[in-house]
Amino acid sequence: MTDLMINKIYEEARKNNGLIKTKKIEELGIPRRKIRHLLDERILVRESQGVYSVPDSVTDEYAIIQRRTDKLVYSYGTALYFHGLSDRVPHYIDVTVPQGYNVGRLKKSYPRLRFHYVKPELLNIGATEVTTPQGSNIIAYNPDRCICDFIKSEKRVDKQVYIQAIKEFFSSDYKSREILKMAKTIGVELEVRRYMEVL
Repeated sequence: MTDLMINKIYEEARKNNGLIKTKKIEELGIPRRKIRHLLDERILVRESQGVYSVPDSVTDEYAIIQRRTDKLVYSYGTALYFHGLSDRVPHYIDVTVPQGYNVGRLKKSYPRLRFHYVKPELLNIGATEVTTPQGSNIIAYNPDRCICDFIKSEKRVDKQVYIQAIKEFFSSDYKSREILKMAKTIGVELEVRRYMEVL
């Protein structure tokens, strides 16, 4: 492996918060079979299947998980944390995936993931790019979508997180008329209108 090729790997990884995927390594002209050599020589560190980091880079668990699949959106309390509407650092990482999506490998690799399932056509509604505390760009639901999801799943979510989320949202600048459109799509319009009147 030439120094030029190693430099290309490092340069590409630096553009992506210290991470690089197998596909990108191959695009740089390095055969897949050489990855084992890169790992043995500690030029790369395996983070998860098909995702690697370069030594001494600060790895961001949220970014690593996101790079595993484009069928995953950070949601519920985890997304609210990214938006500053929850002061609780997530112990469990809430993610939403389409119904029927096989999460077996993700569950095995990341036991802290808590999965929520939606119809495939609802997956990307309200999805937006946010920045993690480590500075990586990931996809999470906007506050409107999070609140609608919380209301829809009220009986299945942590009561304390639920109450804080509702209070913070409806008494903050985040509150907007856009939430009514979202609520109609998610099927909780009446409940949202009630909270808007009360809070």
